[in-house]
Amino acid sequence: MTENEKYLFDLQGYLAVEEALSSAELTTLNSLVDEHIASDCAADMRTHRFGGLLDWGEPLRDLIDNDRISPYLALIVGAKFRLDHVYLDVIRSGTSPIGANLHGGAHPFNPSQYYHYRNDHMHNGLTVVAYSLTDVGPQDGGTGCVPGSHKSNVSFPGEWRNLDEGLQPCVRRVTGPAGTAVIFTEALTHGALPWTGTGERRTVFFKYSPHPVSWAAGYFDAGSYQDLNQRQREILEPPNARYGGRPQP
Repeated sequence: MTENEKYLFDLQGYLAVEEALSSAELTTLNSLVDEHIASDCAADMRTHRFGGLLDWGEPLRDLIDNDRISPYLALIVGAKFRLDHVYLDVIRSGTSPIGANLHGGAHPFNPSQYYHYRNDHMHNGLTVVAYSLTDVGPQDGGTGCVPGSHKSNVSFPGEWRNLDEGLQPCVRRVTGPAGTAVIFTEALTHGALPWTGTGERRTVFFKYSPHPVSWAAGYFDAGSYQDLNQRQREILEPPNARYGGRPQP
């Protein structure tokens, strides 16, 4: 993470990192999505959310500790970040599986998703890595957010939340080619813009938390996956103050 990127993340609450996934990774991941759409979705499906991604195979589990992204997480969340939960959204038209409402924001304070800056270090709660498996053009849809709202002292106006009713001037589109990862703090006011692009919007969400904190109610069982290395197993630990398998007193 460069000093310029650090400045932009502190200012905006997000970064878009291109080439976070290689062309080979994109081909493999999109093939897996094709298989699951064929087996799990109706032909007229407009939008669908998939869970249980780590069970899809090693290509998804490789994203637990992506060499291109983990250095960002180490600075944004802390070196002992943990994976909180994952899912994949597919949108063929219209709004996402949870609609088009902006959510999040620094006010009111949420102890699981927050942004603070102290002693030249940023501290974040739940933090998102959203991988685009398909191109998202400037007018297609994709992620919308209110830059700087992760530091707001006032609640976001309710009448501005529905992105399906028009875009307020304060909302920015965050787009990019396939392979781009949008990294943002959940304290940022954000949402999914209605999809108007050709083809599908396919987005894999890996969400991370500081090691003692959890947003999700359930935790991963690293023992279910024999192909994981030690670092990946640590990232899958449930929330605890003794991260990394240190013995209890």
